[in-house]
Amino acid sequence: MFSNKKMMIGGVILLVVANIVILSITSRQHHSSSGLGPVMIGIVAPFQAGATRSIRFVGNIWRHYFSLVSVARENDNLRQALARAVQGNNKQRETALTNRRLRSLLNFTSTISGKQLAAEVVGLDPSVWFKSVTIDKGKSDGILKGMPVVVPDGIVGQIAEVSGHYAKVLLAIDRNSAVDALVQESRARGIIKGNSGDRYRFKYVLRKNDVRIDDIIITSGMDGVFPKGIRIGQVTDIVRRNAGIFQEVTVTPYVDFEKLEEVLIILNSPQDSFPEVQ
Repeated sequence: MFSNKKMMIGGVILLVVANIVILSITSRQHHSSSGLGPVMIGIVAPFQAGATRSIRFVGNIWRHYFSLVSVARENDNLRQALARAVQGNNKQRETALTNRRLRSLLNFTSTISGKQLAAEVVGLDPSVWFKSVTIDKGKSDGILKGMPVVVPDGIVGQIAEVSGHYAKVLLAIDRNSAVDALVQESRARGIIKGNSGDRYRFKYVLRKNDVRIDDIIITSGMDGVFPKGIRIGQVTDIVRRNAGIFQEVTVTPYVDFEKLEEVLIILNSPQDSFPEVQ
């Protein structure tokens, strides 16, 4: 079947040919002496007028067609330019946010003694049993098992496994994690344990010790892993039972473990106190 474009071109050609034939006949009749010129003009003129109108109509359609094609092409170019601009703007925004996080991390390093190394989180452990992330630094960068990992908001966890260029960090919210901690105000001590959820359990806190809602929990530095004074979380629930010598304290982490992107490894020489994952 013929396309609309081909049919349009064919129609124009037929009309032009018909108009030429008619004009030729008219011209010959005009120069003849038969006296039929006026009659032929009367017969031919309507056809000529119709042919002229048709040619003009088709010509207008043709011009509009090319105009629409040009507009469509221009719209495509504009859309592509807009997409590039949006992408460029988003890239600049992402760069600005990354720089802000890195500046915060850099400022945080001045509060910690000893050497530190920044790393990027490149993977999440899909297991439901363990809470860990993979970072892009390893043995070749001086990373050792047991080293503490932190961010400006607080503790992240400890190095659990190390390869040449990567390492796995067991997060502090994992059930295998344990950090010696204390209440910043009252100095009551206990052990921060993960429960593989979004909260810590502050265990082995004596009932006689003063612990209150909204108290800040920090590292004690007594476990030989985390330096003293790094923030851990805030007390959000306390249960003091009639029996027993310990309180049941729930702590909400300061770190949002779902949004880790850059972390800081403290390059000390830790004891091999990291518990083996069973």
